[in-house]
Amino acid sequence: MIRLGRLTDYGIVVMSHIAANNGPILTARELSERSSLPLPTVSKVLKSLAKANLIESHRGVKGGYQLARAPEEIRVTDMIDALEGPIAMTECSGETEHCIYDQHCPVKTPWQKINLVVRNALSQMTLQDLGRLS
Repeated sequence: MIRLGRLTDYGIVVMSHIAANNGPILTARELSERSSLPLPTVSKVLKSLAKANLIESHRGVKGGYQLARAPEEIRVTDMIDALEGPIAMTECSGETEHCIYDQHCPVKTPWQKINLVVRNALSQMTLQDLGRLS
């Protein structure tokens, strides 16, 4: 089974709650309550999303988080890359190759093609599209 990590799943859920809020700043606690996720988990994914410039963090009494770009400009691949790293179906289909059999592997090129198809499909879906599906 090919599966995204739990934090990536949670991060995309948090992003969809921020997008659904339609602009006003939300605190980590509010996002935790809306998503029914533990506050430490929400804080962890918010940090990664802010580091990737997908959300903006505002400090202070009226601080919190909001999207850095419009939901239609944030691709699923942007969120996955920020939370999980680059999409790779196998070690040899990612950006860095660590396989000792690389030069003699008969399936490297097909896996790279599959990886490209999957990445392209995910890059066509945006945060706004995810909101429409629910």
